[in-house]
Amino acid sequence: MREAAAEEFEVVDSTFMKRVFYAFAALALLSVAISVGGKWLGRSIAMAGYSDDTTVRQVVMGNNVISVPANFIRFDQARRDGIASRLDLYLRYPEMDGYSTAARDDFNHTTTRKIVFLSFEPRMMSRDMSGRFAPIYGALIVKPGTPGPGGTTLYGFTEKSGYLNEVLAVADRPGKDPFVARCLSGPSAEESLAPCERDIQVGDDLSLTYRFPRELLGNWQALDAAIATKVAGILKSGH
Repeated sequence: MREAAAEEFEVVDSTFMKRVFYAFAALALLSVAISVGGKWLGRSIAMAGYSDDTTVRQVVMGNNVISVPANFIRFDQARRDGIASRLDLYLRYPEMDGYSTAARDDFNHTTTRKIVFLSFEPRMMSRDMSGRFAPIYGALIVKPGTPGPGGTTLYGFTEKSGYLNEVLAVADRPGKDPFVARCLSGPSAEESLAPCERDIQVGDDLSLTYRFPRELLGNWQALDAAIATKVAGILKSGH
């Protein structure tokens, strides 16, 4: 009887110890997973969708190649090489750089608004915004306009124009079509991080729309030149 009881005890004890061992092993693995996952998730939350990766991505659109660092690209799924029908970027003005730890406050808009948003797409119109002023916008605005920042003139739109709560900012450029940008007005403008937008023709049949804070309208010459210079540096056509 004693021998049988001892054998039963040893069997039960051995099974119990195995269970304890497996339980501790599982807890150890879970602890490692939580630690690694926590670090990854913590960084993901801290980045809030941004990336500080400066790896240059080659994005192909038609006969154009846009070579741009990943931290310039707004959306995670677009931070890759390959063909795209649209590419959205964001830059800090006037530095014209992408997201970084040093620039975190600017991209989180905790300082003054200085982020410019750029969107590359295949060209859908034969004229850019400046070229559309005389044949299109000129018939949709209320004249005379009012003086705006940086030598611009601000025009309201007619009720039937379809541009509700918007104004048209126009400035003369000697020897060129005027500078033209549409800007939100009223409460909508206050709520938007970049209430003004302008589109220009770039590359081989591409259109670039860039949106910017209303505060930069007074410095439109420098802003427009900075955009053109940056695009010239990242966009190659004829491929």
